[in-house]
Amino acid sequence: MSDDPKTLVSTEWLAKHIKDPDLRILDGSWYLPDANRNPKAEYDAAHIPGARFFDIDEISDARSDLPHMAPPVEKFMSRMRAMGVGDGHQVVVYDGAGVMSAPRVWWLFRLMGHENVAVLDGGFPKWQAEGRAIEDLPPVVKDRHLTVRFQNHLVRDVTQVSQASKLGDAQVIDARSAARFRGEAPEPREGLRGGHIPGSRNVPFDLLLNDDNTLKSPADCRAVFEAAGVDLSCPLITTCGSGITASVLALALERIGVDTWSLYDGSWAEWGMFPTVPVATGDA
Repeated sequence: MSDDPKTLVSTEWLAKHIKDPDLRILDGSWYLPDANRNPKAEYDAAHIPGARFFDIDEISDARSDLPHMAPPVEKFMSRMRAMGVGDGHQVVVYDGAGVMSAPRVWWLFRLMGHENVAVLDGGFPKWQAEGRAIEDLPPVVKDRHLTVRFQNHLVRDVTQVSQASKLGDAQVIDARSAARFRGEAPEPREGLRGGHIPGSRNVPFDLLLNDDNTLKSPADCRAVFEAAGVDLSCPLITTCGSGITASVLALALERIGVDTWSLYDGSWAEWGMFPTVPVATGDA
């Protein structure tokens, strides 16, 4: 794969740059409740040397009833300052699944106008499988100011997505499993209707991954989107259950040179609960 410090880097790249003074490594692990995994406990037990833990559920909008919505700018800035992540830093984010929740942290940094951020391809499992160094010590942190320039075009709300669904002026791509998309499998969150946003296409995020949970090549990712009927030349909105795996789609789109995407932050946690928006079932 080709390393790109603005999208995706290999474990080799990280091992080579791990001592760079302006590198900041973040563990952005997050799991659905049915995985029975505690990302913070796993981080405390073992992480890539120097990594800080990025708590997706905590670094979010506490005013929202929806899960881990993007935090207010001030909260993001203060949390990053406390973690010693700021202007001039190259950020690398990984997770304990390979490539699943780290792209959500990548998207948050992009949303806040910070471009020098990459996901570690294959994540912690690949790093460990290669026998690379790990530690259980908390990192030494020095405050660093982070300037935020919020990028409105990278996020969409329920009104905007509803309009896109009605008018067809943007294509919605859903990262959930095919069974959830069709409305045949129950949603992991209580009280949500089954199905999908009318007019949306289904690209389950794991179709974009290799067997070792690394991201497929740009050519293979493009083929996956095209096979699902996605028109890569029009504006795209990625969605999923709660805005986590929608970020995997966003990262893959960025890797193939498509930059007309945005992410529906509320995703199905919001749409499936809203009684006034329509739901479709069955295939796309």
